[in-house]
Amino acid sequence: MKKLSIFAVAFAAMVFAACGGKKANQAAEVTDSVKTFEQEQIEASIKMHVDSLANEIGKLKQLPVIQANNGAIKLTKDELKVKPDYLLAPSVAESATTLAEKYRILAALEVDMNTAKLYEMPVDEYDKAISKLAADINDPSFKAIENDAPIAESTKALYDAMNENGRINYFWQIASASLVEQLYLINHNSDKFLAAFDDDAAANSTFRIVLILDALNRLSQYDPDIKPVAEALAPLDVLNATTVKELKAQLAEAKDKIEAARAALVK
Repeated sequence: MKKLSIFAVAFAAMVFAACGGKKANQAAEVTDSVKTFEQEQIEASIKMHVDSLANEIGKLKQLPVIQANNGAIKLTKDELKVKPDYLLAPSVAESATTLAEKYRILAALEVDMNTAKLYEMPVDEYDKAISKLAADINDPSFKAIENDAPIAESTKALYDAMNENGRINYFWQIASASLVEQLYLINHNSDKFLAAFDDDAAANSTFRIVLILDALNRLSQYDPDIKPVAEALAPLDVLNATTVKELKAQLAEAKDKIEAARAALVK
């Protein structure tokens, strides 16, 4: 198809030189049609592939960090006395200007609010910030989320709804920010958080990176908002653990990369 497009451009140039502006315009329209067809073919191929990737993610168990309120992680009275100082402040929502930024910060804040609840911290400000972001985004897809569950717990239902509403590219923004935020939090208290992991959960967490990065790289071919997200996550492809022990070691080694990815996604 690329050769055909190049040929069409050359042909249009020759027609312009030989026949004048009117025919040249007609040739240019042919060229535009070829490009449009090419773009449609590319996007259709990407759509099929990312649908498959989303289906694979939907089969994976949620990370225990997200499931903190379901008893996967329990803190002692002494641990509850030491509140985390590494969570995002709810006010970070005010820095979001683009739609992509609002989706990403919304996802990250939901992860942090869940963690704040685990530590028995007040979450009213988180709730207000998240509600305001959701209102600003005004995505009807969010209606697919049942019982006010965090978006990260509604992978399949949310993807299907965002697909129907023409917002699947933003689904991958959400998935990226949520995963990176979880990895960031785990690294700050790996002994406690990873105690809730089994080897399957460890393998799933790094497999998510593979799936998400694959989707981002494909979507970045025609979505400029996706490209910086793909670039931010690319260094995390060093994470390929199959056991909890491997995951703990790899997260420690990739600490700077995870922090850099987080800063890029929720700046």
